[in-house]
Amino acid sequence: MNILELNGVSAGYGPAAARTEVLKDINTAVQEGELLAVLGFSGTGKTTLISLLAGLRQPDKGEVLFKGNFITGPGPERGVVFQSYALMPWLTVWDNIALAVNAVHVGKSRADRKALAEKYMAMVGLSHARDRRPAELSGGMRQRVSVARALAMQPEVLLLDEPLSALDALTRAKLQDEFAVIRSETDATMVLVTNDVDEAILLADRIVPLNPDGTLGPIYSVDIVRPRSRVEMNHDVAFHRLRADITHYLMQAGALRDERESDGVVLPNVVPFFSKEGRLPAAYVKAAAESRREDRYLDFSQISKTFATAKGPLTVVDGFDLKMKKGECVSLIGHSGCGKSTVLSMAAGLQDVTAGGIFLDNRQVHGAGPDRAVVFQAPSLVPWLTAEQNVALGVDRVYPDATRSERQDVVHYYLQRVGLADSMHRYASELSNGMKQRVGLARAFALSPKLLLLDEPFGMLDSLTRWALQEVLMEVWARTSVTAVCVTHDVDEAILLADRVVMMTNGPNARIGRIVEIDIPRPRTREALLAHPRYYEYREAILGFLDEFEHGAVSKAKAEKVMEVAA
Repeated sequence: MNILELNGVSAGYGPAAARTEVLKDINTAVQEGELLAVLGFSGTGKTTLISLLAGLRQPDKGEVLFKGNFITGPGPERGVVFQSYALMPWLTVWDNIALAVNAVHVGKSRADRKALAEKYMAMVGLSHARDRRPAELSGGMRQRVSVARALAMQPEVLLLDEPLSALDALTRAKLQDEFAVIRSETDATMVLVTNDVDEAILLADRIVPLNPDGTLGPIYSVDIVRPRSRVEMNHDVAFHRLRADITHYLMQAGALRDERESDGVVLPNVVPFFSKEGRLPAAYVKAAAESRREDRYLDFSQISKTFATAKGPLTVVDGFDLKMKKGECVSLIGHSGCGKSTVLSMAAGLQDVTAGGIFLDNRQVHGAGPDRAVVFQAPSLVPWLTAEQNVALGVDRVYPDATRSERQDVVHYYLQRVGLADSMHRYASELSNGMKQRVGLARAFALSPKLLLLDEPFGMLDSLTRWALQEVLMEVWARTSVTAVCVTHDVDEAILLADRVVMMTNGPNARIGRIVEIDIPRPRTREALLAHPRYYEYREAILGFLDEFEHGAVSKAKAEKVMEVAA
């Protein structure tokens, strides 16, 4: 039986003269008890689709039905979790969840309502934070409150609009598993909008892409036996085939345009001030020339980081030791709290090293400097400056001996390389998140740094934009051969970008748990990666390690077993 139906549905925004059609002639149905995943990317109308099913807006054409009746407005039988959480800021975690429970389950006893709120608060791992208010929570924790609130209402249909996109990989995986358990126990109907292909395959019975032109793509049936495990699916040929088919379709439908065609700008032969050895003391130059070793261009020498807390010293990173070659790209991966970003911050000089030392090109790192460029998850741009001016801020500093024309050519060259040749005069406040991150990448490469540090640079972007920027990053990195360290939660991103993937154990006292050498020729593309005979072998090694450490600190014996397997 169909519980939800969309018949000839179209929806758009704006006046007739300048109307934007978001959804065009959508025809589909959701069967009772099924989980339908809609793979949609930025601007394809996925939130509009969820709003129509929730009754938050009406279609311009066609009809939206729930159990054969027109949907004319919202109702408790259809619970919604949006990408952006909406909590009562003056209420605690408990009160925000209880508010929904008390409004919907008026017929239940007080004890039953309390049990419901307790159950779903614990399910998303927030029992310890029950008395905190939203202002005291991280973005991910706030979204978990929204998820718990919707689940506690026990709706007939749960509408999920990228509910997990703001969460770290471990929490996201936990909630994905919880959704699967809830569905198996209650036969709840779910519509999940996501930009994560693996998430869709893990959870869904059927998957349908939402095309950039507002139409629906082909429907893919997920014929993989439940319960599904990420590690076990890695061996499943059906998973490999389905994943490759959907990825190929999305890349074609999304028209990953090569926006890197030359506009005639040539990179001038100018050198940043920190690369001119003549400016250094003669004794240092002589010693560096005699002792320089390319195989340890970047040297993390037994570094540790300890923070003072109310309960005493807390060692987050303990004895991290890694040598990197000049021009090598390494990915750091691990669960939240394992110290990845702390290692990156110490390399950037943004945090002091408690013990050990970091050496770059034979010189110990002390404080921040333009020889190390950092790209964060949220690009820090000056909103009232243009893309060109934002990049020029750094270029003017590191090329003091270059002419104005040469510095401008540096700026234009890298903005062109990241596909912003036509948008360099737009203000940062007018750019999309993906475009802002491109400016961040251009700014980092334009500094000609000795070391490029990337702290989950694509974590806030949808998959299609992320794929495009990963290819931009690889293309520009190949031309510059800059030494790079990339922190990521994304296993596929780690394999795609890196020469080595460095996996960290859980914190506190986190350290390197395993290193996987990625022996895949460059240049790499996502589709070629999926077809490479060793790709799933690498993926299994990383997923297996993360699975061992998924539930926090593992026992010493178990950890030693993991290390033996790694060896």
